Parts: sequence; C-alpha cells; structure tokens
Amino acid sequence: MKNQIIDENFLSRLETVSMYMRNPMRGYFGGAHRTKSYGSTVEFADFREYTLGDDIRRIDWNIYSRFEKFFIRLFVDEKQMHVQIFLDGSASMFKGDSDKAKYAMRAAAGLGYLSIRNMDKTSIRVIKGEHVEDMGGVMNGKNAYYQGISELDKMRFGGTADLGVAITGCLNPGYDDGLTVIISDFLTHSDYKKAVDYLLYRRRQVMLIQVLSPEELNPDYNGKRQLLDSESDGILDSRNMKMRINRQTLKIYQQALTDYKQEIQSFCASRGVPFFSVSSSENVEKLIFEKLNEWEVVR
Repeated sequence: MKNQIIDENFLSRLETVSMYMRNPMRGYFGGAHRTKSYGSTVEFADFREYTLGDDIRRIDWNIYSRFEKFFIRLFVDEKQMHVQIFLDGSASMFKGDSDKAKYAMRAAAGLGYLSIRNMDKTSIRVIKGEHVEDMGGVMNGKNAYYQGISELDKMRFGGTADLGVAITGCLNPGYDDGLTVIISDFLTHSDYKKAVDYLLYRRRQVMLIQVLSPEELNPDYNGKRQLLDSESDGILDSRNMKMRINRQTLKIYQQALTDYKQEIQSFCASRGVPFFSVSSSENVEKLIFEKLNEWEVVR
C-alpha cells in the first residue's frame, strides 16, 4: 500500500501491539474486550442456577447428575468498542513545516490501526473551526481502514479549531463504548477542558496527545521580530505582535510553556486521563511503542 502517512513497515510494527480497555463496557458485540457481564463466547466463566427463561442448551447435565439441580454455563462476554480520534485541523498544527502535521496524522493513523487490529471500530474526525469533519466515516475492518485512512493524504490544515465547541457539538460522540483520543498542540484559547469533561460525562475513556514542533519547544530567535499568529486573518490581525527577543524573553517563554504543560497534566491527572506531550521531531513509533506502554498498551 502506497501512502504518505503510513507504510507497510509501520503497519507491520503496529501488529506487535494491541490496546485494551481497563473498565467494563457496554455497547457493540464482536470486539476483543472482556467485560464483567456474561455472553456467548466459547470461554467458560462460571455457573449459576437455572431460572425460567434461560436457554436450556446451556444446562450442564454433569452437574445435574451430581446435585439433581439445574445449572447453566456462563461464558465470558466480549464486546466491540469504538475508538474515536479527534485531530486538530487548525493552521497552528502546520506551523509552516509539514512535520508537525504529518506527525499528528501518523499518530492518528497508527492508533486507528491498533483499534482495527484489535477488532474494534475506529473513526478519525478532524476539527475545523467549530465543526467536525469525518475522514472515511466509521471504519470496521482492515479494508475499510485502508480506504478511510487514504483521506488523510487529502487533508489541508488551516484556520482555527475550537476543541470545546466542536467536540461537545459533534454527532454521535458515543456513550460508554470506548476511547476518545484528542490530538492537538493545545495552543489555543478554546476550552479543551470542557471537551474532556463532556466526554467523561458520556462515560468515554479519554486520552490527550499534545504535538509540538522543535521550534515551539526551543525557539531560536533574537533581536526585533514580528511574530505572526498562524491562525490570524492577515498581517494587521491584532493577534500578531512586534517585540524584541533576547535571552530573558526566551527564558520567560520556556517557563510559560512548562507551566502550561503542567496545567494540562494536572487537569488530566485529576480526571484519570492519560496525557502525553511529544515533539514532532521524534519518531511516532516512540509514542505508540514506548510512551503508550505507560498506559494500557500491551505487546
């Protein structure tokens, strides 16, 4: 498969890991996530006494011969979850260098593939302004995934992305049926906390992945500069500014960035939400194969 976002080598490495949910879930059947309820898989779980209306085919006659009571066999229930990935499609994610955007798309594609490989459904949804655009719809199975993921190659970053309004207002956010991943630089005035709390209210599991460029992490500017907001409407936009940059200015910037990342980390920790901050200069496999192992990824 020829694709700018993913390649065969990347997919073969993804085959070595799979994701699982830590909480019991309700929803769709067919996935590989065990719940505390009982279902119709072939793996035995327990017995309970027969009651009127139970399937008589599940009666264990060996137990009846010993105790002269009817007991039915219970089996482990496995259900399919829906992994929804929200991708920030704003101009800030491009930042004049496609590496940041490619990293974000590659991370989305990788997580989507892990979901499909683990017999789950997945959706990649791009946030543009206050709205959400579906990329390939709900993907169920590898063929649907390959077709849907090709839409990422056509994606264009631009404008703003209001994470709070877009996610709380999107159709079919799901309820108690899986994981939502938000991939963004979170360098925005939009209310991402509102989005997280809304998803948690809907009993979704949530993960935040912050992608920053090397320039954002360690800017190398000095002297008089005119700083243009990547999401501004032009050179006269009030969000742009002229300033003199020196060592002290950069030190203040670094501290502000550190404080902001810690704020996100603290907010997420208070809600049991995994948060990862990565550089787009890193290999995306490091995120998937190493950092996510700190959460619920197993080899």
